[in-house]
Amino acid sequence: MILDDFLKFDANGLYCRYADFYLDPQQPVKTAVISHAHADHAVSGNATVYATPATIAFMQLRYGKSAGRELYTAAYNAPFTIGEVQITFISAGHMPGSAQVLMDYKGIQYLYTGDYKLQPDDTCEPIEWVQANVLITESTFADPATQHPDPVQEIKKLADVKSNILLGAYGIGKSQRLIRMINDHAPQKQILVHHKVMPINAVYQRFGFELGPHQMYSRKLMKEQSEYVYIVPPFTFDSYIRATGVRRFFASGWKKLQVNQQDTLFISDHADWNDILEAIKQVKPQQIWTLHGDGRHLKEHFKDSIVVKILN
Repeated sequence: MILDDFLKFDANGLYCRYADFYLDPQQPVKTAVISHAHADHAVSGNATVYATPATIAFMQLRYGKSAGRELYTAAYNAPFTIGEVQITFISAGHMPGSAQVLMDYKGIQYLYTGDYKLQPDDTCEPIEWVQANVLITESTFADPATQHPDPVQEIKKLADVKSNILLGAYGIGKSQRLIRMINDHAPQKQILVHHKVMPINAVYQRFGFELGPHQMYSRKLMKEQSEYVYIVPPFTFDSYIRATGVRRFFASGWKKLQVNQQDTLFISDHADWNDILEAIKQVKPQQIWTLHGDGRHLKEHFKDSIVVKILN
């Protein structure tokens, strides 16, 4: 029997009381199961952390000793238990080490997706599919009006720009994907990287993900017009609002983060509406629970066939 209260939100985040752990807690807790290393899913200060090896490595880079007092790693498809719940990490295709969390309790499978994407990405493991009784899916872009364009066609926009480019992107995950895509699809560009992104790139290389040629930014280089693409985190991008001699792009699936109508770069690391429908097709759940977004469109879409519960 599916337990309606198997997962519940409280002040610390998404809690499983049947084994006393949190999934991607928002505040430090005693026991945390972390789906991936982005800061909105992986906070510092937890006592015990379970995650994939890559996720632990990124957390240690960012948080040092505060990554967790006890750190337990599990490879994909290698079950472990917390209390009476068996947990298995399944690749989510979002960034290196990103995992869906399959939880089996008394013969019922609950699959928490974390953040996931279906688009091909050579800088992380591809998504895998498993079936479950309950699919707990992120719903960041769960809107029929949202369909992500082909990322290769998006990145080729940069090839047509002959001036230097200031490219804003999140430092972990998106920046590395962009470096690889630019090298693959606009190889005439010379890639410069913000100094805070370089240590993250080293973790990628340690886990076998090659990004291709790039170098540390220098002010001297950017004074030349030599088709440089300077990839910077959001805070640096925002501080360069008056930068001259460059075209400004920001890589995101969100329209609100695009610089203007001319210079858009719609590259997302999340599932769009069609991708979520594909996930539901693959997982074959009896129930869908939504979080991290707006589940109302899914609730309406499946009103005659599948129970949809909005957790947040």
